[in-house]
Amino acid sequence: MSTRERPAAGRSHVPSVAANGADASHRTPPDRHGEILDAALELFATIGYRATTMAQIGDRLGIRGPSLYKHVASKQEMLVEIMAGMMTELLRRQRAALDAGGDVRERLERIVAVHVQYHAEHRYEAFVGHREIDSLEEPERSRILELRREYESNFRELVQEGRERDVFHTSSDRWSSYAILDMGIGVSAWYNPAGSVAPDELAATYADFALRMLT
Repeated sequence: MSTRERPAAGRSHVPSVAANGADASHRTPPDRHGEILDAALELFATIGYRATTMAQIGDRLGIRGPSLYKHVASKQEMLVEIMAGMMTELLRRQRAALDAGGDVRERLERIVAVHVQYHAEHRYEAFVGHREIDSLEEPERSRILELRREYESNFRELVQEGRERDVFHTSSDRWSSYAILDMGIGVSAWYNPAGSVAPDELAATYADFALRMLT
């Protein structure tokens, strides 16, 4: 995708709620680092990492350059935090789905569902995470790529297991895993949270698509 492309709708922000039901933002100081990261994320997703300047990020929050650098070291640091956070969360969800057990069909269905649901619920993170890999500098680029390889290999190994058990029928474990991954990744480009389909419903439908493709 070009730097001009963007997700279908903006990222939704939900105010934190205290235990007694009150809006916690009225009682606790704002998370300035988190606000800066959110502003950077939106700009990276909508106009691209390279086109975004630190001044633009500061302008979104009414923060001047010197004050901005009190909270973040650089634009690159924010990109690393966004992309590492995305892959860490994807792997956490994937491992939990695999650890839940079940036969190979059930496990594949679960990891596809969590993959798709993440991409529907965190469209900006996914959009940036998949598009801006070449904007990362070493050694962080290699670290993120290794996390991506681990994530993909878990799909591929499950497809291979299903084929060896004569449950799945495919001529290529690798290409099948890539096709399933691409199905979920594409959701981040078009999904609209204001639409008629909830992320969990979409996830269940895509999981069914993946099983039909393999069986």
